[in-house]
Order: sequence, then C-alpha cells, then structure tokens
Amino acid sequence: MGSNGGGEALSPAGKLFHSPSLNCYVIAVMGCKTSINPQVIKEGLCQTLLKHPRFSSKLVKKKRRRRWIPTRVNLDDHVTVPEIDSNNIEYPDRFVEDYISNFTKTPLDLSKPLWELHILNIKTSDAEAVGVFRIHHSLGDGASLISLLLAATRKTSDPDALPTVPTHKRRTSYHSSTSFLWPFFAIWWGLILIWHTVLDMALFVLTTFFIKDTPTPLKGAPGVELNTKRFVHRTVSLDDIKLIKNEMKTTINDVLLGITQAGLARYLNKVYAGLDANSDGVKHRSIILKKIRLRAAILVNIRPVAGIQDLADMMAESSKAKWGNWMGYIILPFSIALHDDPLEYVRQAKATIDRKKHSLEAICSYVCAKLILNLFGVKVAAAITRRVLFNTTIAFSNVPGPVEEISFYGHPAAYIAPSVYGHPQALTIHFQSYADKMTICLALDPLVIPDPYLLCDDLEHSFKLILDAVKKRNIENVI
Repeated sequence: MGSNGGGEALSPAGKLFHSPSLNCYVIAVMGCKTSINPQVIKEGLCQTLLKHPRFSSKLVKKKRRRRWIPTRVNLDDHVTVPEIDSNNIEYPDRFVEDYISNFTKTPLDLSKPLWELHILNIKTSDAEAVGVFRIHHSLGDGASLISLLLAATRKTSDPDALPTVPTHKRRTSYHSSTSFLWPFFAIWWGLILIWHTVLDMALFVLTTFFIKDTPTPLKGAPGVELNTKRFVHRTVSLDDIKLIKNEMKTTINDVLLGITQAGLARYLNKVYAGLDANSDGVKHRSIILKKIRLRAAILVNIRPVAGIQDLADMMAESSKAKWGNWMGYIILPFSIALHDDPLEYVRQAKATIDRKKHSLEAICSYVCAKLILNLFGVKVAAAITRRVLFNTTIAFSNVPGPVEEISFYGHPAAYIAPSVYGHPQALTIHFQSYADKMTICLALDPLVIPDPYLLCDDLEHSFKLILDAVKKRNIENVI
C-alpha cells in the first residue's frame, strides 16, 4: 500500500486520532478455552497480520507530514508474555482487569508499528487464558480492525474455513398492486430524508457549541480522556436476545439499545436514591430521570467493511480491499425513565433507531469533518470532534461476530470483548456477539463510575426483565 516508496499518507481520521485530545486505542480481548502457546501465536501472526501493511509499518514524519513507512517487525517487541504465578493470585478476573487497565496509562512507542499483543496464561471465570490486543485507532476503524482479527481465525469445526459473520440485508420488495404509487412514495421518502438530515445536522452543530447532556453520575468531567480506564464485561445468551427480537418484530440492535436504556435508568435510579446493589429500586426518582438529557455518540463506518474473505486475501497480498478510517458520527438520544412494562424500553429504542435510519447524519458529519480538517487543520477539527463527544454522555456500538465457534491459531475462543479508550467520555458500551453468546463490554472511568460491576448487574437484570416479559406475553397469548 505504499506510494512511490514514500509510504502512504496518514488519513484525515488517522490525524485526528493522533491529536492529544483524541489519542484513541482499540482493545480486543479474546478469552481462550486452552492455555496459549506463544510460539504458535507468533508463527500465525507472521502468516497473517504481519502481511497487512498497517501492522508492518511505522509512522514517520516526512516534510511536515506523517506517512506509513514499511519496516521490519521484531515480534518480540510486540508480543508480551508476562510470567504469572496463578497460585499467588486470589482474584484472577480482577488481575486481568488491572493488567488491561494499566495500558491506558502509557502510549504505544511511535518508533514501531502501533500494535501489541499480551498473552496472559491465567485461568479466569470464563477462560483458561486471555489474549489482549492493543491497537492504535489510526490503523483503522474499530469494525475493520475486529474483522481483520477475525480473518486471522478459523472455524473450530473446520480449521481451513474462515468464520461466518452475519451481514445486514435490505428489504427491497414492494407489492405489485402499489407500483403506480412508487414515484409518490419516492418523492415523499426523499423529502422526509432531507428534513431529518437537516434537523440532525442542526442538532449536531448546536451540540458542538451549546447543547450539553445533563450532568449525571455517568458523565465525565473535563480531562476524562486522560484518566485511567477500566474494562469489564458480562456475557448473556444471544438466543434469548433473538427471542426478544423475533417476538417484538424488531432488530437485535433495537433490543440491545432497549436493554441499555433500561439498565442505565435502573443504575441512575439507584445512585440518585442511594440504594444498595441488591435493591430493586423505587420510583420516587422517576421525575428526575425523565428530565435527564442523555445521548450516545455512535461511530458509523461510511465505507462498507471489507468481508472476512477480502481481509484474509489482503493479508495474503491478493486483495484490493479498501482500508482506513472513513467514519461519521450520529447522536442518539436515550430515553431514561422507569417503566412498568419492561418491553417499553425496546419499543422506544426501535422508534429512535428507525428515525435515525432515515437520515444522512453520519455521511454529512464525515464530510463536514473532512472539510474542516482540510480548511482549518487538525487542531480545529480535533477540538470540534472532542467537543461533540464531550457534550454527550456515552459511546455506544454493536458489532456482529462469528456465528460459530472459532480458533485463534489453533486456540479455541471462549469469548470476544473489544472496546476503545482515549475519547472524552466516561462510559463506552459495546456489544459483541460470538456463536450463541452476546458479550456486554464496558470501558469506563472508575473516578466517575466507581462500581462497574453494579452497572453490569443492572444491564443484565434489565435484560432478564425484558426476556421474562416476552415469555409471559407468549404464555398469555397461548392461554
């Protein structure tokens, strides 16, 4: 991917991710069902990731511009295998969390390719060993990086086959009897699209300068991007999420957003009411919750993510799949309230997402960011981006993973838990599916959210309440 031997220029988004206020990193944790053999991993990396230009290039400043310059990679500089005495570790899960949290205290060495892998051969509650990738966000957007890592894995049932990742399907069929109305529908659809986009971009601009989220126990203070972060995760059943989706005729994303809204409302209610973790909560704080403005900044990939096969071919140097950071933002309002009917959270989530789908906010925000960067430079673009993110409360994302069990260079995976840090928000919520599981990944500032397990409990309990409500409705319908 070089250019006349001078290397490839750092992309506009890559420049933003190297600014002091947006120095972002992607964390990808993979729990394995067996202990990890470091030598096998290194041999596998040589055959896959090291053949990708981003993982075998370093950033070099040439004529006031940074470029990706190919370099020889010494794997010993990138793969760390700490000596761990499991017998002296009382809480292995907490040890792993502390180990990963320490990443946020130190940046990667710019004199080498900007990635590293840590192999922790320690048994936790849900894995026999843990592999942790830390990758600078300038190497690519989160979805592409996770897809690239998956392209280095294989199905456990077939060691030669790439994993299967679900793709979104668009409905394009219409009833033939209404075909004469298509032009009217198209015109009306286009007008609504333009109107929604204008409203969303106006709100985006106002968020940059004026509109701020309500200060809550989830909202970070200035400088939050520089604070040490903590990473925790909780795994629930993907089949149960699909059951909710099918019964309520929604999407998995609708269900996940509904669970998140319910969990955050439950958590905030407890914090405001000063209740303990075992309480079911009381509703005397519901009026306060309804007045809260809480929004999520969602990063959207403008360029379609290359397929697993394309990325595998790229590492085999036989593909022209596009790579880089082509990302826009959408601002998604959350409904924070207490409902008697748990299913109301999913209904509201569906209405919100359906409205956002009918807008070009992500594309317009990407175009505007690129224009500002080209006209005014990285500092101005980074300041505006940081302000938009800081004026919202959380970062939210959902990435579909393999539908079957996979192995990472022969090591069967138990779970996948990716996240990100370095942006000016105290809480990031990421959902990652894998086989029959859904992992809820939280990256948070412990100074803002001192008990991350309480938040995990509230998200998981909210999910169970929604699931029980769906099952109860099914029983009532049968009767």
